[in-house]
Amino acid sequence: QVQLVESGGGLVQAGGSLRLSCLASGRAFITLALGWFRQAPGKEREFVAAVAWIATNTYYADSVKGRFTISRDNAKNTVYLQMNNLKPEDTAVYFCAAIEVQTGSYYYTPSSGNEYNHWGQGTQVTVSS
Repeated sequence: QVQLVESGGGLVQAGGSLRLSCLASGRAFITLALGWFRQAPGKEREFVAAVAWIATNTYYADSVKGRFTISRDNAKNTVYLQMNNLKPEDTAVYFCAAIEVQTGSYYYTPSSGNEYNHWGQGTQVTVSS
C-alpha cells in the first residue's frame, strides 16, 4: 500500500506561484509513476501532469503546459508540482496519484485517473483575480 500526503496549497493572486509537494510512503518510491490531478467545484477531476520512473519523462495537460512543472526527488520520496503564472481557472483541489510501474515501463506517464490506484487527500489551491 502506498500513502500519499500533499502539502503546499494556499491562496495566491493571479500571476503568482505555488509549489505543491506530495510525500509518498509504504513502497519503494522509485517504482512509482506519479501524477497530479485537480478538481474544481462542480467539475470533473482532470489530469494536470505526470512523471515517469525515468524522471526526465513528463507529460502535461495543454491547459498548464509552459506554466507548471512536475518533478520527483527519489531520495526524498517526494513529487513536486511547481505552478507559475497562476490563473483564477487553476483554482481547485489538487490531488497526487501513484501507480506501481511494471518492469520495463520506465517511460510510462499515465494521464487517466483510472490508471492510478493510490491517491492523496488533496490540497486546496485558490487563485484570486
